Amino acid sequence: MNALQEKILKDGIVKQGNILKVDSFLNHQMDVELFNEMGKEWKKRFEGKKIDKILTIEASGIAIACIAAQHFGVPVVFAKKAKSVNLDGEMYTAEVESFTHKNKNTVIVSKKFISEGEGILIIDDFLANGCALQGLIHIVQAAGAHVEGIGIAIEKGFQAGGRMIRNMGYQLESLAIIDAMDWETGTITFRE
Repeated sequence: MNALQEKILKDGIVKQGNILKVDSFLNHQMDVELFNEMGKEWKKRFEGKKIDKILTIEASGIAIACIAAQHFGVPVVFAKKAKSVNLDGEMYTAEVESFTHKNKNTVIVSKKFISEGEGILIIDDFLANGCALQGLIHIVQAAGAHVEGIGIAIEKGFQAGGRMIRNMGYQLESLAIIDAMDWETGTITFRE
């Protein structure tokens, strides 16, 4: 998706440690028009799939998933990283490790929001090592639902996550795949 790649080249900042800072448009300040274009693109790429709900993980995936959901006409469920007093009933849980934050979280989804037999589209902002996706896949499987596809805004193609998820047989649609980043020169190379 050229619009996302152009935005990454214009406003993204490569930092040491294979970090891509995109907080000016993706995960702090948000470019809603760009998110809308991303949602349209995922709608095309997952055409014909049975999508009953979109599942994401807090916090950065929520806004992207909500805009995408408008194109699918379905609700969004997000995995919470902390149990709060307003969460009640039975929960699906999975442990996920964050590449960016270098920590582990147990994520939680109430069992009343994902049902057996539902088609689930997973949407998230980044894919690096695939730990968050594995956790979300685990939750979908525990519910007896089906992962119909996975939409990622930015995939770090030089890390193992994308290859691993594709090898598991899932339709993974990343809108921008980065094959290389150099923090010293600030250069970013996209996969064709």
